[in-house]
Order: sequence, then C-alpha cells, then structure tokens
Amino acid sequence: MKWTIPNILSVLRLAAAPLVAVMFLYFSRPYADWFALGLFIVASVTDWFDGYLARSWGQETKMGAMIDPIADKAMVVIALMVIVGYSSMSPWLVLPATVILFREVFVSGLREFLGDVAGTLKVTRLAKWKTATQMVAITFLFGQGVFEHYLGMSTLGMDQDIVSDILIGEIKDDHGLGWKLDGMVWSGWIGLVLLWIAGALTAVTGYDYFRKAWPHLKD
Repeated sequence: MKWTIPNILSVLRLAAAPLVAVMFLYFSRPYADWFALGLFIVASVTDWFDGYLARSWGQETKMGAMIDPIADKAMVVIALMVIVGYSSMSPWLVLPATVILFREVFVSGLREFLGDVAGTLKVTRLAKWKTATQMVAITFLFGQGVFEHYLGMSTLGMDQDIVSDILIGEIKDDHGLGWKLDGMVWSGWIGLVLLWIAGALTAVTGYDYFRKAWPHLKD
C-alpha cells in the first residue's frame, strides 16, 4: 500500500468508525454524543477531502479505491446502529435504517460474488448523493441527542408544570429551555426527513446496481 495523504485519511476514517460506538461505552451522555458528533463530522469532511486530493494530485490507488467505500459504509452502519439503539427502536428510524443497512449488505455481497466483473459497477453520481445525504442526516440526528440531553439536564428536578409554564412564556426562561427544545425538535425532524430521503436514494441505487449486475447473474 502506498501511504499517500488521501490513503492515510481513508485509513483514519475507517479506524474512527468503531470509535463512534465506543464513545457511548466509556463516556456518559451528552459527552458521548459530542464526541460521536465530532468524529462523524470530521470523518464526513475527510470523505470528500481524500477523494478530492487523490484526484487533484494524481494519487488514486487501488487500495484507496477499496478502503474509501468500506470506511463510508462502516461509519454509516455503526452510526445508524447507535442512533437506532438510543432511540428506543423508533419505527420512524428503524425502517429507513433497515433499508440502508440491507442495501449496503446486498451490494457488498453482489460485488464480492461478481469478483473481477464488479469493477464494471461504477459508483454513480446518485450513489454519491445518497452517501452525502446519509452523512448529513446522521449528523443532525446526533445533534438531536446533544440538545435532548442538555434539555434534560436543565429540567432536572423541575416540576412538569413549571417546565410547561417556562415553555409557554409565563415564567422567565433563565435556563434556555426554549432554544434547547427547538434545537432538539428541528434537528430531529431535519435528520429524520433526510434519513428517509437517503433511504429512498439507497433503494433506487441498490436496484440500479442489481439491474446492471443481472446480465452477469443469468447463468
């Protein structure tokens, strides 16, 4: 393997993928959410950066072409596992997450079965949009966890009626409950909508890969 900067970034992103889950084993929330969110944002940025550098510097390698999609899939799959697990298995998250996970396993198995022919299944522009949408959705969903836990910390020990009065403006909001609630709601909704869009794109691109692979599977 040639240790070019793009390849190093890809390897670091692959190594960071399991750390997203490990954060929740060794840190309490919301610190685990912050660490996971930071790791995921850095990994998402390097996903674009390493590909751009490899093309710009003429450093595209077979090893880099292999590691890059593996790192993307590992990051997305592990992040979705953590988010779904901490959402108490909300069906609104489970369904698009299931579609995404199924597609990743299906396409990976398809590529492995096709062997050398798999090189003909090029990554399409729609597939790149799918990956970008997944990463933005997951970033917002991790952000929701941050807002949710700061809101919970701010209301700890408060009577429910007092919280309600603060949120409707009858009591001065000295603890910032309003903006924390808004942040939680908006980041959750944006993340959820984007995840459903990503799920739809995932299904479309998965079918596209299968359609292109079908001539090689007929025998």
